[in-house]
Amino acid sequence: MPFDALENDRLIRALLKQPVDRTPIWIMRQAGRYLPEYREIRKSVPNFMSLCQNPKLACEVTLQPLERFDLDAAILFSDILTIPHAMGLGLHFAEGEGPIFDHPIRNAADVKRLKVPDVKNDLGYVIDAVTTIKYALKNRVPLIGFAGSPWTLATYMIEGGSSKNFSKIKAMLYSTPELLHDVLSLLAESVTQYLNAQINAGANAVMIFDTWGGLLTEPAYLEFSLTYMQKIVAGLIKHNHQGVVPNILFTKGGGLWLEHIAATGCNAVGLDWMINIGDAKRRIGNQVALQGNLDPAVLYGTPEVIQKEAKQILKDFGKGTGHVFNLGHGIHPDIDPERVKVLVDAVKGFYD
Repeated sequence: MPFDALENDRLIRALLKQPVDRTPIWIMRQAGRYLPEYREIRKSVPNFMSLCQNPKLACEVTLQPLERFDLDAAILFSDILTIPHAMGLGLHFAEGEGPIFDHPIRNAADVKRLKVPDVKNDLGYVIDAVTTIKYALKNRVPLIGFAGSPWTLATYMIEGGSSKNFSKIKAMLYSTPELLHDVLSLLAESVTQYLNAQINAGANAVMIFDTWGGLLTEPAYLEFSLTYMQKIVAGLIKHNHQGVVPNILFTKGGGLWLEHIAATGCNAVGLDWMINIGDAKRRIGNQVALQGNLDPAVLYGTPEVIQKEAKQILKDFGKGTGHVFNLGHGIHPDIDPERVKVLVDAVKGFYD
C-alpha cells in the first residue's frame, strides 16, 4: 500500500516537540481485557498466544478501542514476551498466574543455547500484524510498535515467569554479572532487529517497556537496564516511508533517573504516576517529550474525579508542545470502558 501522510499526526508531532493544536492521547493496554468485544474474540481462540499469532485477529483487536474512543494512536496488539518465546523458552500463559516459561535461563549452558531470533521466520506473525493493521488504519492515526526492554525480558526468562522478589535474576546480577550481561546483550540485539522490522513494516513510532527497571539500585539500573536501552535507541531506524519514527522509553519506577534516561538520545520519556509531570518537565522537558501520567486507578473514580485528575496533569505540564497524555501504566482489566471515554473527552475538552 502507498504510505500517504497521516490524517492525524498529533502524536508524532508531540513526540518530536513540534506544535500541536491539543495534547494527543492514547492509553497503554488500550486494546485488551477491559473491552467486552476483546473478551468475545479471546473466547474464539484456544490461548492468548494464538491470538497474538493471528495477524487478522490482532488487527481486529488493535482497532477495537479506536472504534469506541477518539484516540490519537493505535498500538500494536501483541506481547512483550514474543522475543523470549521465539528463543524457544516454551512460553505459555496460565489462568491467574500470568506467563510461565518451561525452559528458564539459570546457568551458562542455558545462555549458550540462546540465539537472536530470525524476525522474518520466528516473529513474522508480528510483522504481518503490523502490515495488516497499517492497511486497515488507512493512515487515520499513527501505529505504535513496541518491545520489552532487555532487563524486563530477562526477568521473565530467568525467573521463569512473574515474580514477587526477583531473587533469581538479582542473584545472577550480583554473583555472575558477566552471565547476565551476555543475556542482555543478546536481547538488545534481538529487540533492535525486532523494532526495526516493525518500523520497516510501517510503525510510525516505537516504545520500549522497561516494566521492572525500577526494582534496581541506581548503579544497577544504569549498568543492567539503561545501557542496553541506549544501545537499542542508537540502533533504531530513525525514518521510514512516512517520515521520522520517534521512540519512547518507559521505565516504571524510573522517576529518580529521568536525566539519565533523557540522555540516551530517545525522543520521549514515559512517566509513571509517582512523579509530578511538571517537575519532570522542569528537569528534562527541554531535551525530550514526556508521556503520561495518570494513575490507572483514577479510572475507578467518578467522572468528576477523572476529569479533575486529568486536567490537573495538563495544568501541571503547562503550555507548549511535547506532551502525550497517557496513563502511568497499563489500564486495569476491570475498568468500565465508559470511564475511558470520560478521560478522552476530558483531555480533548481541556482545549475547548
